[in-house]
Amino acid sequence: MKKDLQPTYYHDAVVKCACGNTFTTGSTQKELKVEICSKCHPFYTGKQKMVDTGGRVEKFLKKYNMTMEE
Repeated sequence: MKKDLQPTYYHDAVVKCACGNTFTTGSTQKELKVEICSKCHPFYTGKQKMVDTGGRVEKFLKKYNMTMEE
């Protein structure tokens, strides 16, 4: 096999969520940034939360003349 073909594997890669939660895992990157994790995901928390990426929710609400009720 060719030398240095496989990427470097980091056993202590840090994962940072948008909610502020951080944890370590193994990855080929030293740091990972995610938008949602198990601490803030609605499936795991049981709380409904709007996850909007790129303004899709606002676009939908505008298209159908709706308002967001909380």
